[in-house]
Amino acid sequence: MAVRIRLSKRGRRKLALYDIVVSDSRSPRDGKFIQKLGTYNPNTNPATVVLNDELTFDWVMKGALPTDTARTILSERGVMFKKHLQIGVDKGAITQEAADQKYSAWVNQKHAAKTSSSDALAGKKEADKKARLAAEVKVKEAKAEQVRAKKIVAENPVAAADLAEAAEAPAAEEPAAE
Repeated sequence: MAVRIRLSKRGRRKLALYDIVVSDSRSPRDGKFIQKLGTYNPNTNPATVVLNDELTFDWVMKGALPTDTARTILSERGVMFKKHLQIGVDKGAITQEAADQKYSAWVNQKHAAKTSSSDALAGKKEADKKARLAAEVKVKEAKAEQVRAKKIVAENPVAAADLAEAAEAPAAEEPAAE
């Protein structure tokens, strides 16, 4: 019996969620499975993966073959790297302590990269928010100036003529300067 680690779709249309399952390769995608290993939600940014790494590693070492998408998810989580190191230990190429040390260093590096990425994303969101706020303030001030000018025109027509001359004067100087 060929055993595969694959995604089983659930959720609704255009908002799919997936279960990461171990199943017989002959069973349908959303059909019978042997064991559920975790979940995958591609709708979030970044995609959310909840996975029992130890159980998944156990299945991979027993010979369960992941599909392409499942292999990508397992690689991101470090299960495939851990398998690679464990095969080296089984063959005698490296010791178990060295393999554990390499794996923990990889996990720390991955965690640091993910943290910096999420911090950068949060910083970008905050900068975009500040830029939008500044643009809104500019628009608000321009509208307030228009309202003030209309109010002056309504109250005093002589002051309105002075205001119109002041607005035309800088415009008249600009072409002369060119």
